[in-house]
Amino acid sequence: MKSDFQAKFLQHLIAKKQEKGFTLIELLVVIIIIGILSAIALPSFLNQANKAKESESKQYIGSMNRSQQAYYLEKNTFSSDVSILGLGIKTDTTNYTYAINGQTSSAVTNLSYPKFTTTLRAHTGGVGVGFTTGTTAGEATTLAVLCQSVKPAAGSPAGVAFTANVGPACDGTNFQDLGK
Repeated sequence: MKSDFQAKFLQHLIAKKQEKGFTLIELLVVIIIIGILSAIALPSFLNQANKAKESESKQYIGSMNRSQQAYYLEKNTFSSDVSILGLGIKTDTTNYTYAINGQTSSAVTNLSYPKFTTTLRAHTGGVGVGFTTGTTAGEATTLAVLCQSVKPAAGSPAGVAFTANVGPACDGTNFQDLGK
């Protein structure tokens, strides 16, 4: 009886080794692990896509700021029209609309309006006339700032405040300073 049991057991082991494939439980475990990893990675991936779209706005507003400074150097005033700046950029792209607002003789605000207000942040550039410290009285220079909204929001971007003889600055509450 014992040898009969051993023979059947050995036949079972040999037959089991010949079976190939995965069990249903093994497949479910792998699918669950892949699902967890993708749930972790997907938000990060989507955030990177939004950062890439926002970099267009940062580049355009930075270019508009530099062009406004050059325009002021030549004409002693700021431009109120993007096409006059000679940048060759579109004022309406897939993700943003660009405009110039608040143009005065001593300051101008360059704006980007996001078309997807739930995912993209607005950018505002300000260029103003400021006076350098420690130099001859009356020496003026143009100062620029690039501001980014803290979170995506609908409505008109703002965020640049101009102080006489100092230059532009981000408002700090809804916009953060990205540099000058």
